[in-house]
Amino acid sequence: MRSICVFCGSNLGADPAFEAAALALGEALGRRGLRLVYGGGRVGLMGVVADAALSAGGEVLGVITGALEAKELAHRDLTELLIVETMHERKAAMADASDCVVMLPGGFGTFEEFFEAVTWTQLGVHSKPCGILDVNRYFDPLRAVLDHAVDQRFVRAEHRALIIDETDPGVLLDKLAAWTPEHLDKWLDRSER
Repeated sequence: MRSICVFCGSNLGADPAFEAAALALGEALGRRGLRLVYGGGRVGLMGVVADAALSAGGEVLGVITGALEAKELAHRDLTELLIVETMHERKAAMADASDCVVMLPGGFGTFEEFFEAVTWTQLGVHSKPCGILDVNRYFDPLRAVLDHAVDQRFVRAEHRALIIDETDPGVLLDKLAAWTPEHLDKWLDRSER
C-alpha cells in the first residue's frame, strides 16, 4: 500500500472534530510515507487533509476538474495537480492512482465517490480495500442503512464486510494495509433468495 485515496467534504462541517480527524489522517499518511490522492481542493476537509499530509513530509496528488479549478478551488501547493475534464475522469484517475480508499465525513459527492469504489471492489473491477474513518459517530446512520440493506437482502453480509470502519486513523491504515481480497459472487444463488 503506497497511495491512499481520501474522499471527504469540501467544507469543514459543524463539528470541530471533523477537522481534527482530517488533520490526524493527513499527518498519519505523511509520517508513514503514504501518498495522498484526493480531489485537489484547497477548501474544507479536503484542504485540511492535504495540508496536513504535506506538512508531515508526504506527497499529495490532487485531481480536479477544469470547472472547479476555474472557480479557484484548486490547491496550488501540492506535489502534483492533475486537471481533468469531467467528474467521471476525476474519479477514474483517483482510482487508478491509489491502492485503497478512505472516506471522512462529507456530503453527496463524498458518499457517491466512496460507494462507487466499494461497488468496484464488490464487482471485481478493482481489488482495493475501502475504509471509513468515523468521527464522533457521524456515520452511525449510514451504518444502520447498510445493516438494514443486509437484513432486507439487498446487500450480502460478506459484501457489507468489505467496508472497514474505524475511529482511529492509524488503526484504520493498519487494517487497510492488512486487507486481502476475497472472491465474492455478486448475485445470490436462487436457493439463497
